[in-house]
Amino acid sequence: MAKRGDIMERSEGQDETAQQPDWLKKRLEWFMDLRFGLFLHWGPYSQWDCCESWPLVPADTWARPDQLKCWTERGKDLKRFSADYRNLNRTFNPTRFAPDVWAELAESAGMKYITFTTKHHDGFCMFDTATTDYRVTHADCPFHSNRRANIFHEVVDAFRSRGLAISCYFSKSDWHSPYYWSPDTPPVDRNPNYDTRKRPELWAKFVDFVHRQVEELMTGYGKIDVLWLDGGQVRPPLQDIQMDKLAAMARTHQPGLLIADRTVGGAHENIVTPEQQIPEKPLGVPWESCMTLGQHWKYVPNDTYKPARQVIHMLAETTSKGGNLLLGVGPTPEGTIPAEAAERLTDIGRWLRTNGEAIYGSRPVAPYQAGAVRFTAKGRYVYAIILAQEGEILPPREISIPGFRPKAGSEAALLGTSAPIKWRDEENGVRLIIPAGLTAGRHAWVVRFGPKQSTTGRRPGRH
Repeated sequence: MAKRGDIMERSEGQDETAQQPDWLKKRLEWFMDLRFGLFLHWGPYSQWDCCESWPLVPADTWARPDQLKCWTERGKDLKRFSADYRNLNRTFNPTRFAPDVWAELAESAGMKYITFTTKHHDGFCMFDTATTDYRVTHADCPFHSNRRANIFHEVVDAFRSRGLAISCYFSKSDWHSPYYWSPDTPPVDRNPNYDTRKRPELWAKFVDFVHRQVEELMTGYGKIDVLWLDGGQVRPPLQDIQMDKLAAMARTHQPGLLIADRTVGGAHENIVTPEQQIPEKPLGVPWESCMTLGQHWKYVPNDTYKPARQVIHMLAETTSKGGNLLLGVGPTPEGTIPAEAAERLTDIGRWLRTNGEAIYGSRPVAPYQAGAVRFTAKGRYVYAIILAQEGEILPPREISIPGFRPKAGSEAALLGTSAPIKWRDEENGVRLIIPAGLTAGRHAWVVRFGPKQSTTGRRPGRH
């Protein structure tokens, strides 16, 4: 299958941690402890069956396939399509928007942070801004009179009250701004439709526009933990938005802020963000895999959602390689999380309540993986996460793990049970013997190796 044109490549990062200040290293360690986050793509585009923003770009024909109802209904006329897309703000009225319900669901799913799209590439602002009328709080949008109209404010308040960290998605490119796509000439691709070297005054206006919007986000919404910048084509030399200055300004307002200037590299890509993929091996930098629960980032009717088992295996995979999993879910135009998506998240949370100590705050440990087993470590403990095969509801009676040997005298315990697990060395690894009929949930089972624990002691690193 052809790769979607919106997938930004940079799944391998150079290790630049040696040049990082101590405060940044500590903040990145904190971020990597979180392990599991929720990625919400939401805006007026949720009303249509197309993907977000990308159909506006003439060159991105992949985003306008013939089966799209919203495309064929407009005679496959891009000018007509774009005009109607731009006017979706006039019918965006998510009266069932209940951020407290979203936050409760994320917390019960075991998620520790949220990334929310304050503005996607189409330029529509899901926050109150003085820079443009193309925003959810403007009179053109019927939701503007709702008490929850400043959607980003409502989202961060609800999620922060549940203890989740806040990551602010912001698109550097803006296909609604006259300073990026000038109205005096048609756009061609996702870049400015003019030569920034020949029109420096227009580009300077765009840089100021971006800086003002970021400053609004960094000053009006409480503690922001991550500034997640999309639009990797916006970089020097032709699209220089003065990232050094922008980062300094943002951190003046938000001390300790992490920045993910994605796919650009350098000092402002503190976190690498591979999209719809998990790296083949551990990276030398902090990272999170951005993966959708369904087939799309945004809400699409009748989407096909990944089974909870698959997501749990993805989480084990990313964690064993030292990364986080940022799971994408698209709210409906009415403002609800689709019921099937909510069911998946609830099932994932049930697994994490039993096995989360192998995930949160853990780090990779050799051999990282062996067959259907993924390894993590925390303190004096090593965790072997045994991935269930499809239809497998009980852990195997015996399992051989090549390339791994517990320390002599280690106790083995199956999380979620009080029964000890017997193990013995083999020529190339270790063999586990699990008592018959032992149940410990579904989807994957975790065996903890390490010092014997007292029955009253606190479990290691429990979250």
